[in-house]
Amino acid sequence: MSFSLQNVQVTFDGRMILPEIDLALERGRFVGLVGPNGAGKTTLLRVLAGLVSPAQGRVTLDGQSLSGMRRDARARRIAALFQGAGVGWPMTVREIVALGRLPHRRAFAGLSDADEAAVARAMTRTDVSHLAGRTEPSLSSGERMRTLLARALAVEAEWLLVDEPVTALDPAHQLDAMALLRAASRDGSGVVAVLHDLALAARFCDRILVLSGGRIVADGRPEDAFTDALLAHVFGVSVERGRAADGTRYILPWARSGVQTEKSDGAIIPG
Repeated sequence: MSFSLQNVQVTFDGRMILPEIDLALERGRFVGLVGPNGAGKTTLLRVLAGLVSPAQGRVTLDGQSLSGMRRDARARRIAALFQGAGVGWPMTVREIVALGRLPHRRAFAGLSDADEAAVARAMTRTDVSHLAGRTEPSLSSGERMRTLLARALAVEAEWLLVDEPVTALDPAHQLDAMALLRAASRDGSGVVAVLHDLALAARFCDRILVLSGGRIVADGRPEDAFTDALLAHVFGVSVERGRAADGTRYILPWARSGVQTEKSDGAIIPG
């Protein structure tokens, strides 16, 4: 079960956003997409979700062209959550989460027992069960993000694509969200998340893709991808490294390195 991107190029208003992407992704792993602002992370995620069509290249899911898949079939296999997502009218939290089951339901059909169970599981995992009767306008930004994450989880799709899932969350819920995404990958889903917090990415992700200038400049385990040279060149920061009491290695962005990053030419930085 895999995604494959071959020679994918994306342009917008005549501007090259992703010059050339070749990438293979497997289920059962938590992949973090990181990079400076404007690096092309969200665009790449939208390509994977089938929301952006490449100007050139091919995107396949298990050998089948993503663009050739029926929309309902794609929605059952790929759940996506992007920044700015919302509902637009005052539905309750439970009703919002239940929208995640639409790809599995026949037109005008109510929720089945399996749907109800999936909704309950998703709400429990994201700590929004106690908000079930609240309407979206009454939610804080963090509560809204957790509700939308629950909606994505309720799909119980093979792939979960999330754009900055810890934005607006307090530290405890940031840790919960990252642990939840990692658990979803351990259960067999492919999880791809756009992340800005390098420390959380290093701690929870199995694989890191670093984008700069629309190109993948590093790809590997966090300890291999996050070299001092790359962090200085791409992000313009130096980091402190250490080991937690449980033996987990961590990195902590500590100071600006003085290296200009946003005009990176996308060259791969040697480790």
